[in-house]
Amino acid sequence: MASSRRLDSSRTPAAFRSVRLIIFLPLAQGGTVNIHGVAPLLQVFDMPTAVRFYRDVLGFTVWSSSEPGDNCNWCGLRLNGAEVMLNTAYEADQRPPAPDPARIAAHEDTCLFFGCKDLDAAYQHLRNHGVNLKEPKVAPYGMKQLWFKDPDGYGLCFQWPANQKSSDEWEKSYGVEQKTTAS
Repeated sequence: MASSRRLDSSRTPAAFRSVRLIIFLPLAQGGTVNIHGVAPLLQVFDMPTAVRFYRDVLGFTVWSSSEPGDNCNWCGLRLNGAEVMLNTAYEADQRPPAPDPARIAAHEDTCLFFGCKDLDAAYQHLRNHGVNLKEPKVAPYGMKQLWFKDPDGYGLCFQWPANQKSSDEWEKSYGVEQKTTAS
């Protein structure tokens, strides 16, 4: 049975309430949808803090935003083919003085995974920027992983295969340059 749920427009930023977007996705061979990439949208409490974290700490570039500067309502960020979008969770006149603990707790089930070959260097970099995290570890299924949270409590995991064969396959898949040694 079809659902007749309506979107709650009061939760949508005013700047986007009148936007109507129609996306035509051409079908690929075999009748599947021809998708290129994915960009998760994260609702954030403090946009300038979130932008600075993703841009200045993680190295993303802001490729689009609703207005100039860090205090925008929405922005899209990119790094080596990875994309994420940030959207302010509150209208400027409705933002509470502190984050809602229930809202932050709701982020516990959201984690973004990124391929990152040099996890030890990433660990040092993040520590140098004051990020709370533990050293990378190899999971039982063979992935070396570095877990931490962004300023809004969203989980982030940098990972790479721990064994050489899988690592070589990931390098090819993600277009990561392989280091060569001089003979």
